[in-house]
Amino acid sequence: MNRPNDSARDTDVLAALRTATASRHERLDSGLPLSAPLPDLADYAAHLTMVRDWLAPLEAWLAGFDDGPQRDPTLPPTARLALIEADLAEPGMVDTPPRAPASWPSDASAAYRWGVAYVIEGSQLGGAVLYGKLVGPLAPHPLRYLRGLDVGPGPRWRAFMQALRAHVTSQEQIADACAGACDAFDAILALAPLDKQ
Repeated sequence: MNRPNDSARDTDVLAALRTATASRHERLDSGLPLSAPLPDLADYAAHLTMVRDWLAPLEAWLAGFDDGPQRDPTLPPTARLALIEADLAEPGMVDTPPRAPASWPSDASAAYRWGVAYVIEGSQLGGAVLYGKLVGPLAPHPLRYLRGLDVGPGPRWRAFMQALRAHVTSQEQIADACAGACDAFDAILALAPLDKQ
C-alpha cells in the first residue's frame, strides 16, 4: 500500500487526498483514450473497457465489507457498470474481453476504502466534463456512462465529501485514505494507454 506521509499531515482529508493524488490525476487525465484531440467511438469504447476493468473488481471488493463508503446511507448504490455495458452494446462499439482483475486487500481499513471511493466518485465529475465535450461529436451515441445521473454528479459528490469528512478524521485515517486513493489511481493507470507506450 502507498503511504504518502506528507499529505497525511494535512488536517483536512480532502486537501490531503488532492495533494497525495495530484501527480497521478494529471498523468491519468493526459493518458485517457478520450484525451485525443478528436476522440471517436473507438476511443470511447477503449475508455469504457478500461474503466470497466478497473471498476468491476473494485465494486466487488467494496461490497464484501460491512462498513465504509458502500454502506453509508447518504450514498445509495449506483449502476455505473450497467451504464458501461449499455454503452458498449450500442452500434459501432467494439467491446474487448475483461482483463484479469487486480487484487485488493481483504483487511483494508474503512478509511483506506474511503480513499478508494474518493477516486471512484471523483471520476464521475470528470465524466460530466467529457460528456459536455463529446455529446455532439459522438452523437447519436447516448454516452450513458459519461452522462451519469440525471441531476449531474454535483449533489452526490457533495454528499460524498460530507460523509468522507465525517468518517475520516484522525491523522492515521487520513493517511490510510490517501494510501487507498493512490492505490486506486495506480490500478487505473496500469490499464491506461499511457503505460503501454
